[in-house]
Amino acid sequence: MVKLRAASAYRKFKIPYTRKSKYKSKNYVKVAQSSVITQYTSGNLSHKFGKKILVLSTRNIQLRENAIESARVVANKYLTDNIGDQNFRLQVVPYPHHVLREHKLATGAGADRFSSGMQKSFGKPAGFAARVLAGSRIFEIHLENDNVENGKVAADKISKKLGINTRSVVL
Repeated sequence: MVKLRAASAYRKFKIPYTRKSKYKSKNYVKVAQSSVITQYTSGNLSHKFGKKILVLSTRNIQLRENAIESARVVANKYLTDNIGDQNFRLQVVPYPHHVLREHKLATGAGADRFSSGMQKSFGKPAGFAARVLAGSRIFEIHLENDNVENGKVAADKISKKLGINTRSVVL
């Protein structure tokens, strides 16, 4: 089984190198994978709730799709078990569209002896990431007034799964 690289390899918020070719067919990123995130909204989609909890980013970062999906799963499970599946709406706001690439030769120890890594390399697609700006929304949790404490706990669980400092705001 293939092991994921550490999140620190993709965390930096910088413009990636894009391959430019005189042949138009070689200018785009060929991606065969589908998104890991299965649902972007869950819970009761038709009800209007009284309170909203926003999970906000505190800095510019790239969040991998598997981190977003694991945060969504743990928050959805906690809210479903504690307040029921019809008493909340959970929404994932950013869409992971940024293609993460890696050079397959440069993954092991001592790879610098025979490879220059990702310097000016196009690389193979390894996954997707969402580019999140500081202060922007990552998750929205819609609840009734009496379930706000459970929503705060779910927002804290989301923050722990994402691995970054976030801020929760109750509106």
